[in-house]
Amino acid sequence: MMERKDLEELDLDAAAASPSSARSLLVLFRSILLQLMAVVADLRSTLDEHNRLLAEQNERLASKTHELELLRKSLYGPKSERRRPAKRPKVELTEEELAERRAATTKKRGDSRAERRELDTVNTDHKAPITCPDCPDGGRLVALTPEISRIFEFVPASIVVHQHVIHKAVCDCCGRHVEGTRPFRVGDSSHYGPRLHAAIVVAKCGDAMPIHRLMRSWSRSGFRIGRSTATDAFHRTAGLLRPLYARLLALIAEARYVNADETPQPVMDEEKCRRGFIWTFITNAVVAYVFSATRSGSTPGAVLGDSTGMLQVDAYSGYNNVCTPSGRLRNGCISHARRYFHDAAASAPAESAPVLDWIHQLYEVEYDAAAQGILGTERHLAMRQVRSIPIFDRWKAWLLTEDDKHPPKSPLAKAITYALNQWEYLTRCTGDPNIPLDNNIAERHLRIVALGRDSFRWVGNDAAGESLAINLTLVATCMLHGKNPEEYLADVLVRVATHPNSALDELLPMNWKPIGTTKAPQPLTPQPS
Repeated sequence: MMERKDLEELDLDAAAASPSSARSLLVLFRSILLQLMAVVADLRSTLDEHNRLLAEQNERLASKTHELELLRKSLYGPKSERRRPAKRPKVELTEEELAERRAATTKKRGDSRAERRELDTVNTDHKAPITCPDCPDGGRLVALTPEISRIFEFVPASIVVHQHVIHKAVCDCCGRHVEGTRPFRVGDSSHYGPRLHAAIVVAKCGDAMPIHRLMRSWSRSGFRIGRSTATDAFHRTAGLLRPLYARLLALIAEARYVNADETPQPVMDEEKCRRGFIWTFITNAVVAYVFSATRSGSTPGAVLGDSTGMLQVDAYSGYNNVCTPSGRLRNGCISHARRYFHDAAASAPAESAPVLDWIHQLYEVEYDAAAQGILGTERHLAMRQVRSIPIFDRWKAWLLTEDDKHPPKSPLAKAITYALNQWEYLTRCTGDPNIPLDNNIAERHLRIVALGRDSFRWVGNDAAGESLAINLTLVATCMLHGKNPEEYLADVLVRVATHPNSALDELLPMNWKPIGTTKAPQPLTPQPS
């Protein structure tokens, strides 16, 4: 390419005087023009590349800013996703619907009062004076109806020793030795009774209390037991009740409607802590937990197999193997979709607001159905088809309109993509009243696992993880049916060893009936020394 100095020294008049020189000059200028066009193209390409990099940096900055905002909110802000919904015309309820709502509220309050009436009561009489303190001659007092003043008091738990005296005898004729029936021992060798085993299991699996903290609490009552001994009791319980656990898992596969979810559970290996997982599978009768060393789809496959029915889960691909045309139909979770839009509201509040309001309206339909006591009925289905389907239609139209309008990696674009990809599963509830809007029941039952993860951190190995899952299953299923898990475990630990396998279902939490042999132990009458 010619330099500027060469162009300034070029005599254009002299070159134009000769046709051949003019032609040469034209060729020269054409060459210069092509070179300039190439430079401009290179500059434009460089500019486009810089603009692309700048856009990526801006998108990355927006993403990090959004993550920072979410982290700041998780640390300092409210944990709830509740929001004030948009104001809408108030729906006027009929007198019948209002009565059903009031009846539902009264029933909850009445259940609590009934539970209090079942508590043991200790009566203490506070006698009134027999003579009037204001009369000089001590006038006679006429008794009135006494006033009942109730005070709820805590009675500390106590641990007692049941000392069994086994009488023996020998025949003076043949020399044969005989003795009285020996007491039942959990595992044939343990010095600790079934009620104590049950207390350890329920403290850990029902209240997420680590064993060492429970032992410290017991030591204040004057009873000391080593942590390793208590841990052995925990695992011993799981081992003895494994047949009941296996039967509960079989019932999961037989159920038509199943909810499932999973959460990490650290496992302490010899060298380092690795990640395991606890899965939960829930029906209307069973809450089951399964420990797995991985998050692969082998666990849902092992539990559900080739069973048919409905499976309500999130978008995780680990459930794909059981959600097939010949297997289970997949149901989505509106709470997961809502969470995406709730998080996107930090950076796009105006765009996310209508979606959050529509989801709130969907839950209002469910609230009204619950208040009227029609959940899972044809009336509930009709209510969804009249009120919920139009809401879904507005939401779907909005998604199609807003799709591709936002940067692909932005929180709002991710929320829109999630909802569109899951739309078939999110709307399946409009055709079946037994399908809930969300999978919150599974998340709620995984909360005890998360609490335990915060309290006792990890399990020692895969076998310990299986024991935790077994005990969690039995305790949670008891609570689902309103059974006291301590009483249940203490009873079935005694009965399971001799109970016929053909009648094993009698010992499952939903069918269990106490036989009155495992009530809380009472101190024995002191024997003369």
